[in-house]
Amino acid sequence: MPSETLVMIPPMLCDARIFGYQIRMLSMEHAVMFAPTTRGERMEEVASQILSWAPSKFALAGMGMGGMVAMEIMRRASERVTRIALIATTAQSDTPEVAAGREPHIIAARSGRFDDVLQHEVNSTWLGPNCDKVRIIELLKDMGRALGPDVYVKQARAMQRRKDQQATLRAIKQQPSMVICGRFDGQFPLKRQEVMAEMLPYGTLEVIEQAGYLPTLDAAEPVTDALRRWMQMPLMLRP
Repeated sequence: MPSETLVMIPPMLCDARIFGYQIRMLSMEHAVMFAPTTRGERMEEVASQILSWAPSKFALAGMGMGGMVAMEIMRRASERVTRIALIATTAQSDTPEVAAGREPHIIAARSGRFDDVLQHEVNSTWLGPNCDKVRIIELLKDMGRALGPDVYVKQARAMQRRKDQQATLRAIKQQPSMVICGRFDGQFPLKRQEVMAEMLPYGTLEVIEQAGYLPTLDAAEPVTDALRRWMQMPLMLRP
C-alpha cells in the first residue's frame, strides 16, 4: 500500500517552522504537506481552503488552532481523512469570556500595536520547564511578525467563532486517532486532553513528559516518535 500524504496544520501565528523537525524527519518516510491557516475569518473557510489543496485521501495532524481546523475538516469531509492526530488543542468553543477577551488584542493589532499583541500571545510560562525558552520565544515572535497583524485578526476571529467539536470527536469511528500533549501545557491542561482522547472511539493519548503547550518545539523528538507510531497504526476496514 502506498504511503499516505501527511497534512500538517499549525497553531495561530505559526508557519512551517513550528513543525520543522517533524517535517524533516517524517518526510523521509512520507509525503508531508504544510497547510497554512492564513485565509478566512471562520474555521469553515480555512478548512475549505485546505480541502481544496489536499489530496483525495490524507493523514491529518493539527496543533492548537490547527487542531481545531482539523476537527472541522473531519466534520465536513471525514471520508477523505485516513487518520487524525490532535496536538495541544481543544474540541471546545471559546467561552463568551474568552471570546470577549480577544477583542482588545484585535483592536491593538489593527491600531499598530502588534508587538504588544505578540507579547501577550507568546507566553513563556506555557512552555516545558527544561526547554530553551529564549530560543523558542524568539522563533515564535519571528513567525508572528512574518505573518503580521492582518493574519492575526483573521485567526482571532476564527477562534472566537469556532464551533464546539466534541460531537465530531465521538463520531470518529473509522480512523486511527491520537491526542498528543505536553504534561506542562498551561494553555490546554492535561485533564482536558485526557477527556478529549476518551471521546475518540479509537483514540490513544500520548503525554510528552517535560513538554508544554508547544511540544513540537520543546520536545521535538518525542513528538516525532509519537507521530511516527500513529502513522504506522493499521488502517481500519470500511464498509
